[in-house]
Amino acid sequence: MQIFGLLGNPVGHSLSPAMHHAAYSHLGMDAKYITIESEVSDLKEVISSAPKNGISGLNVTIPFKQDVLSYVQTDKIAKRIGAVNTIDFSGENPIGYNTDVAGARRSFEHHDVSISGKNSVVLGAGGAGRALAFMLSDEGSHVSIVNRTENKAHSLSKSVPDSTGYGLSSLPNLLMDADILVNATSVGMETDISPIPKTFLHSDLVVMDAVYRPLATRLLREAKESGATTIDGAWMLLYQGVESFEIWTGRKAPASIMNKAVRSQL
Repeated sequence: MQIFGLLGNPVGHSLSPAMHHAAYSHLGMDAKYITIESEVSDLKEVISSAPKNGISGLNVTIPFKQDVLSYVQTDKIAKRIGAVNTIDFSGENPIGYNTDVAGARRSFEHHDVSISGKNSVVLGAGGAGRALAFMLSDEGSHVSIVNRTENKAHSLSKSVPDSTGYGLSSLPNLLMDADILVNATSVGMETDISPIPKTFLHSDLVVMDAVYRPLATRLLREAKESGATTIDGAWMLLYQGVESFEIWTGRKAPASIMNKAVRSQL
């Protein structure tokens, strides 16, 4: 039996087990997906002992995406972003990847949204904001990074090509000329508030919300009412999982089956 899993703290809320077990069942794989709730002091032991414990791959979630960098080799994307969310143990040494980037890109592709040449606004300069800003830049978009603490936006923009950092006061002017808006903050998670006043939204926008609880956040509801195209946070969750599955198994993931499993939990 192949064993995969999720490393984080906490992990009880995760939708990853349901998503991956649906894929294993559909493909007739002898595999299971476990959760490992660890302390930061135990990370080295958890990762070094994973192969001996029969673990082929791990997803990594909050708060360990940066901490695990010390214990794995990284691919180019994970190294640039400075965060790992997927570890593959199939080689001599564990390799760390960041599939949030591919997850975001494939979410836009699924909705037939072109990124190249567009003006994008990324709200938030944390882990999700970093991944999304790099992805949008790599796909040919000019990226405006907006953060409550303006210095963090400026700091991130120094790493992301063709990007500029701003404080919240710049949002109205930026959104007037924006084609893509991404909420990479936790605002709206399990609360009915939006990080963007509805008056700033317009029908020429594509609005993506990384929050997936609830699926229909206030931002997305108001964006839809304004005529914008909307992409909910479950798509990014799905496609980062699809990417992890394909790294670990070398097989094409049954994305539609995994999508149904995710959405049945929301």
